[in-house]
Amino acid sequence: MTRWRAPLAAAFALAATFGMHDPVQAQIFRCEAENGVPLFQNTPTGRNCKALDLSPLTSIPAPKLPAQAAPRNGGSGNAGPASGGASGTPSGSVSAGPGATGQGGNAATAGVPRIEPATQRARDSDRRRIIEDELKREESKLGELKRDFNAGEPERRGDERNYQKYLDRVEQMKTDIARSEGNVASLRRELGALRD
Repeated sequence: MTRWRAPLAAAFALAATFGMHDPVQAQIFRCEAENGVPLFQNTPTGRNCKALDLSPLTSIPAPKLPAQAAPRNGGSGNAGPASGGASGTPSGSVSAGPGATGQGGNAATAGVPRIEPATQRARDSDRRRIIEDELKREESKLGELKRDFNAGEPERRGDERNYQKYLDRVEQMKTDIARSEGNVASLRRELGALRD
């Protein structure tokens, strides 16, 4: 509770300062202190006070979220009407599987569009084909990297007179091979999950 005291005190202080009037009606004055520093206050006390013409603040309300379906009381899920017409939920909007009582999953999936099985199969087939193509490319790339790596002794290039430059390239090749092996393993896992 103590963390709310400071904000509440500030809110009451603002209310007391401006009165309980509409914020649009509050008047702000620009005055000068003794040393010439500008002061902004709600009373014209001080030197060279001038009322400021401030445009009213525009407030935009937050958008309203769609109402969530409330769970039924009683816990059995069959206390309400079966057709759903009187409960406010359109009948047949959610198809619960065989043996379902209508509780739990219906509220969560009420706004989710259903996908036809043929459409889902086509999507799964496309996804499988894309992953297989990507796996073939990654395996081919890994084969080239290992061939160039030559079991840790790649051919030295003409621009590698400095031996450290050669060693740096060998280390980079090790990193590239490890990354490619990780990609291959990840793609194989994803493909295996699709086939299950």
